[in-house]
Amino acid sequence: MDQARSAMSQIFNNEPHSYTRFNLPDNMEGDTSQVEMIQSSDMNEEVGENGDEGHLSHKSNRQPHVAQNFECTTKSLCFMAATIVFTFVIGYLTGYLVHKNKDLNCSCAPSEDDITHKTGAVPFMDWDDVRKLLGDKLNTSNLEILTSSNHRAGSPGDEDLGNKVIKKFKEYGMKTWTDEYFVKVQDPPASGYNRIVFKNGSEERPTGFLSYSASGTARGAVLYAHYGQEDDFKQLKNMNINMNNRVMLVRAGRISFAEKVANAAKVNASAVLIYPDPADYPIGNDTSLFGHVHMGSGDPYTPGFPSFNHTQFPPVQSSGSQTSYWYQKDYESDVITVEVNNVLTEKRINNVFGVIKGFVDADRYVVIGAQRDAWGPGFAASSVGTSVLVELARSISDMVENDGFKPRRSMVFASWSAGEYGSVGATEWLEGYLSSLSMKAVAYINLDGIVTGQNGFKVAASPLLHSLVQNALKEVNYDKDKSLLSQFGKNNWESAILEPLRMDSAAYPFLAFSGIPSVAFRFHSGSSDYPHFGTNLDTRENLNSVTASQVPQLAVRAGQFAGHIALRLVHDHLLQMDLKKYNQLIRSHVVQINGKVKAVQRLQPQLLPKTLTGQWLVMASGSYNRVSNILTADIQNSDLENVEMCRMINDRIMTVERNFLSPYVSPIDSPFRHILLGSGPHTLKPLSSHLDALKSASPEANAELFRNKLAQATWTIQACANSLAGDIWSLDNEF
Repeated sequence: MDQARSAMSQIFNNEPHSYTRFNLPDNMEGDTSQVEMIQSSDMNEEVGENGDEGHLSHKSNRQPHVAQNFECTTKSLCFMAATIVFTFVIGYLTGYLVHKNKDLNCSCAPSEDDITHKTGAVPFMDWDDVRKLLGDKLNTSNLEILTSSNHRAGSPGDEDLGNKVIKKFKEYGMKTWTDEYFVKVQDPPASGYNRIVFKNGSEERPTGFLSYSASGTARGAVLYAHYGQEDDFKQLKNMNINMNNRVMLVRAGRISFAEKVANAAKVNASAVLIYPDPADYPIGNDTSLFGHVHMGSGDPYTPGFPSFNHTQFPPVQSSGSQTSYWYQKDYESDVITVEVNNVLTEKRINNVFGVIKGFVDADRYVVIGAQRDAWGPGFAASSVGTSVLVELARSISDMVENDGFKPRRSMVFASWSAGEYGSVGATEWLEGYLSSLSMKAVAYINLDGIVTGQNGFKVAASPLLHSLVQNALKEVNYDKDKSLLSQFGKNNWESAILEPLRMDSAAYPFLAFSGIPSVAFRFHSGSSDYPHFGTNLDTRENLNSVTASQVPQLAVRAGQFAGHIALRLVHDHLLQMDLKKYNQLIRSHVVQINGKVKAVQRLQPQLLPKTLTGQWLVMASGSYNRVSNILTADIQNSDLENVEMCRMINDRIMTVERNFLSPYVSPIDSPFRHILLGSGPHTLKPLSSHLDALKSASPEANAELFRNKLAQATWTIQACANSLAGDIWSLDNEF
């Protein structure tokens, strides 16, 4: 525009007192018209100053002839024509840009070209290149094992290890932060002891302890109950053995300590003794066990609420007096006294975090976490997982910083404290940010206990993640010639590799309490658990002995498996979650419940009238199946370049897990509200068991309670289907 102004100034100022005249084309009548153009910037000089109106007056030295200076006039005309053309072009371009901006503003969804301009995130890296980069970055030469001789939760060693982790995150250029909590835990007596007194007066004082045991004294005859599973107690009941006020002796393993105690409480046992049987735990008679018996996760003194600012509520009740005890067969049926004197203490714990921010949906994130604390050395329990967590953070940060990898979604790396007391650090975080996390956390990947052997590989995951797990097994190498899938599950990978998610896993509260798809996995040595968990024998040397000194190599493979799942979830346009997997699980429960309802109506018609039918549950199952198929078709037909459409589809996918949380029970009373994978009378499995009780006319059966629970479960599934359908006008319910 400055050039245009300059040109126009030259045109109008070169000859300030000259004018020209040119002919117009012949008009319709055939005559010729002449026009005079004054070439002056000061019109007053050319207007008659003698008062003659309507006439052009000229200076005396000007002659009114045509083109007095032809050469100058031609030059002026050229400048004028150029100026007109230039002005037209400027106007055209301005109008085009305004029109284009208007079109962009009217667009419902930004294109990836827009994202490129704003974030530099496009073009995105091809998945095969991402996978190769992770394989190159994550290797044994870079893996540093982070450990401490004493890192019990809230100890100086635990805090020091947390500071090391956050320092590493900062070195990698990650944004970091820390969350502080004040939690109530039980520790062994500072002065005094727990003890077991036999009828002959002799006693034992175990050095191990189980946190959150009920303090006090209990007395009763010892009764052996195998592993303390529900079926073990049912077998004793079928044998007409009275378990009331008995001290139950159970073997460690297969289920958590808390579940053993809860099962014993159901039969009104007075106390529970848990011991490591030599068949499962070849660790010696003098080895003490450590653990907890809280039937839940997090701080039991702040159920459903984060433990900050020294907040405290009435505690969740324990199930009786418990301790660990080395079993000797001679004491079975002996009357003994169990005395528990654990002390309640408050500990300050810190969770530390680092984040790699996404470039498109930065407010959606995958969480990768590992427990940092341990009762003793905790090499397999926490040190390996913490080290893999840090190495994954380093590798992926380097991919972003130096190799051009730009994740669509964010990745949060979390180091938890107080994991040994029941995933306390992780659960307190979930309780503190539940409303946000349940909507924005895409998935949780747990790194606790990922290396406990080398001969097998197990995965516990939400059904939504099963297909993603299978792809990771195919693409992650076990060695140069074999993938994890071909090594451990080439015939039937689901039966060979998949296992239920255990309650004592930190992934469990993410899934069953918060409704976030979660996965935990481990290399292992066989059918039994790693024998040194929860003991002072969980050392580097003992882990090397069961892995043929392949801990670094196995840790790297575990990191690549976790990294593969995480990167796939932050790389792809659409979340790789298989909605149809839940169809099979729901259908299996529904078929079983519907069949049992008919059996009860046939055998005990007075309990369940014919008007009560399982058809409503069948219809809810059908609704979920229908909308999951519709959404799967929408995904296949979606435009991956439409960012807003992808985000809407992903948000619908993310509603599935959290909508399986029953809205009809309190998270304080029943924290694991997931009706398919949770724990409590609101889940589908107890519904089936309740029907068994009704069928046998057991006095414990309650037909009215069953009808209520059936209705609640039915509508929870239907509500999940409604949410998955998306728009309210897309619903087609037959209720």
